Amino acid sequence: MKRIATKNLTLTAMFVAIGLVLPFLTWQIPQIGRMLLLMHIPVFLCGLICGWKYGLTVGFILPLLRSAMFGMPVMFPIAIAMAFELATYGLIAGILYGRFRGQCGIVLYRSMIAAMLAGRIVWGVAQVLLLGIGGSPFTWQMFITGAFLSAIPGIVIQLTLIPAIMIALNRTDLVGLSREHPEEVGAAIGS
Repeated sequence: MKRIATKNLTLTAMFVAIGLVLPFLTWQIPQIGRMLLLMHIPVFLCGLICGWKYGLTVGFILPLLRSAMFGMPVMFPIAIAMAFELATYGLIAGILYGRFRGQCGIVLYRSMIAAMLAGRIVWGVAQVLLLGIGGSPFTWQMFITGAFLSAIPGIVIQLTLIPAIMIALNRTDLVGLSREHPEEVGAAIGS
C-alpha cells in the first residue's frame, strides 16, 4: 500500500511539472494555447492513472501555481475559474474510470467526456460568479464560445492523445486497461 502511495505521489509531481511546462509550447500565441488546452492533458492523465484525489489536487493547484509562477493564465478570473474546471476534470475522470473494474476503452472515453462536460459547466458557473463580483456579465454566448466552440481543437487532441498514451502505458503495465479488451481503445482511436 505504501509503495502505491509513493508511486502516485511521484506521478502526481510529474504531472504538475508537465502541466507547468507544456503550455510553453504556445507561450507566444495565447489564442492557440486557449484552443489547444495543453494544461488539461496532465490533469486528465493524473485522474485516470493515480485516481480522483490526485487528479482533483493537480487540477486545482496547476492553474493557480502556473499563474503565480509565470503570470499566465491571469489569476483573476481565468486561473481561478480554471482551477475549479480542471479540478472537476481530475475528480470526475478519476471517479468514473476507477469505479469500473474492466476499465476498457469505452469506459475511458465515457469518463473523459463526462469529465469534460462537468468541468465546462463548473467553469461556466465559476465565470458567472467571478465576473459578477467584478461587475461584468457572463453571457450564454460567452459560455458556449469559451467552453465548446473555441475549445474544439483541444477536445479533439485530448480525445485522441490521452487514449493513445493510456494504451502505451497499458503495454508497460503502468495502467490497467481491460486485459480482455485492450484493442477496444486502439480500434476507437484508429490504431
